[in-house]
Amino acid sequence: MDTTVANTGTEGKTWGGGNKPLKASYGKLMMWFFIVSDALTFSGFLAAYGFSRFKFIGSWPIADEVFTHVPFFHGNYPMIYVAFMTFVLIMSSVTMVLAVDAGHHMNKTKVTWYMFLTIIGGLIFVGSQAWEWGTFIKGDYGAVQTKGGNILQFGEYVQKDGETVFKRVAVRDFAANIPGERVQQESKTGVWFMSEGTLPPFTVDEVYSGLEANSNLLVRTQTINEEGEKTILSREESLKQLKANGTLVVEGANLQVNEYGTSLFADFFFFITGFHGFHVFSGVMINIIIFFNVILGTYEKRGSYEMVEKVGLYWHFVDLVWVFVFTFFYLV
Repeated sequence: MDTTVANTGTEGKTWGGGNKPLKASYGKLMMWFFIVSDALTFSGFLAAYGFSRFKFIGSWPIADEVFTHVPFFHGNYPMIYVAFMTFVLIMSSVTMVLAVDAGHHMNKTKVTWYMFLTIIGGLIFVGSQAWEWGTFIKGDYGAVQTKGGNILQFGEYVQKDGETVFKRVAVRDFAANIPGERVQQESKTGVWFMSEGTLPPFTVDEVYSGLEANSNLLVRTQTINEEGEKTILSREESLKQLKANGTLVVEGANLQVNEYGTSLFADFFFFITGFHGFHVFSGVMINIIIFFNVILGTYEKRGSYEMVEKVGLYWHFVDLVWVFVFTFFYLV
């Protein structure tokens, strides 16, 4: 039986779907492929963070106690500045939508202004994240690391709004000054395979002497109790724990130690927020290039602002990823 295949009009065209499969250009389709692969990468990082947090759920730092800083203001403002950063990034996504829409209408002036506002929002976010990293690394109060790698923090009970609350006290505010020379361990002067980083500002003995001299001070461990708060030791237990287990005075956080709690928190914070920050910075640089091309009339001559739409897809992806990072690190 003779069978004739109907000609659908796609003979000789790519994939039988023309040069624009799924009604998307080659460049836009490749951008979607990149976004999907990058989304899987971020998913793996956040999944690893989630598993690690679940494993150390009883000693994980409390975000409301870590991210309390606001530039040019002194005080305790939990999550305020992080919320501001998130708002700025989301609004930059809105301006990008408006830029893409203006491009569809071939309105060069509006595309220029909305791209400019998107770039400003991205720069504010990147600058804010750099500042947040600086405050996180520097720290506020300091702590003492124990032999097991746990963290001992210090504070006292005070009256606030008619209630008794535990207020953190910085190590530098009570540590004693014990005369003596402190020598930094170096491989050339000590054991050949051992060397130390920058010496901490105080020794454990100086912290212990200061704690002993201030009867109002207590030690708070990184262990979270049933009320969801860090465990505060009695006066006797505070002195005992510091004397028996204190090994190193810690200020701020890095990839080895962390005054806020388990060091894994700082490792994930630097890696994931840094990886996302690199994406935002890259997006800002790309947006700047596109912005100048818009000013020069490049896309006006082409008769299409599709390039603005392509970078818009990337920018929306970066914003969406931050929503998940913000939820995992700051809210949950």
